[in-house]
Amino acid sequence: MSEWLNRTPHVLVIDDMPEDMKALLVLLRAQPWRLSVARDGYQGYQRALALRPDLILLDVCMPQMDGFTLCRLLREAPSTCRIPVIFLTSAGSLEERLEGLSLGGVDYVLKPFEPEEVLARIRIHLKLANHNGGQPAEEASALLLDDEQIMLRAALRYIEQHLGGLPNLSGIARKVGTYDKRLSALFRKHLGLTVFAYIREARLRRSQELLADSRLSVQDVADLVGFSSACNFSTAFRERLGITPTQFRHQMQEIQTTSAE
Repeated sequence: MSEWLNRTPHVLVIDDMPEDMKALLVLLRAQPWRLSVARDGYQGYQRALALRPDLILLDVCMPQMDGFTLCRLLREAPSTCRIPVIFLTSAGSLEERLEGLSLGGVDYVLKPFEPEEVLARIRIHLKLANHNGGQPAEEASALLLDDEQIMLRAALRYIEQHLGGLPNLSGIARKVGTYDKRLSALFRKHLGLTVFAYIREARLRRSQELLADSRLSVQDVADLVGFSSACNFSTAFRERLGITPTQFRHQMQEIQTTSAE
C-alpha cells in the first residue's frame, strides 16, 4: 500500500483534439507527474486498462466512442473503476453534465477553461484519491475481466438503469461501445438469452419490486419499467408469473401483514 501511495501520479488525457489544450498540457508536463495522451475513446480505453493512471481527463464529444461510453466501460473494469475521471468538454447542457456525474465523474469542467483552474482541480482529486487509499495494483488485479465481460456488465447496468426509456438495440450497443450483432452474441454466449428477452425479464423483476414496495398504480408501474401500456404489462406479467399485477400485489400485502403480526 505505501509503495502505491508514494509513487509518481500518472495523469491520462483523452481528447480527440489535444492540440487545442496546449496551455494545459504545458502546465501538466511541468508538474512532477507522468503524463499520457490518447486521441480517441478506443485508444483511451485501452491505455487506461494497460496503464492504470491515477486520474483521467476525459472529453465527451469524440468520434466512434464518446466519453460517456468510455466512462461507462471504465466503471465496470475492476482495474479502472476507482480512477477519478474529470470531464473536460464543450458538452455543457444540463442533461450532459448530469449524465457525466451520474456515470461517476468526480468533476465536470466546460471548455473553454482556465488551465490553472483545471490544474487546481486535478491536484484536489489526486489528493482525495491518495487520502482514500487509491487502488493498489494487487487489489485491482484480484478480478480480471476481458473486454467481453466488461462490455456485458456495462450493458446490463445501462439496461437496469434505463428500463423506462431504453433505445433500440443499436442504441444500447452504442452506449457500451459496440454494435447490435456483437451485443446480441455476447448476451447469448454469457446469459443464454437475447437482449430483448433479458430486458423483458429485467422489467418484470423491477415491476415486482415496485408492486410490493410502493402504492404506485399498475399504469405507473408499467410506465416506469418501460411497457407501452398497462394492458401489455398485465399480459406479460400474467404469462410470466401466472397471476395479474393486482393479484401479485394483494399476495405481497397479505405476506407483509402476516409477517408483522
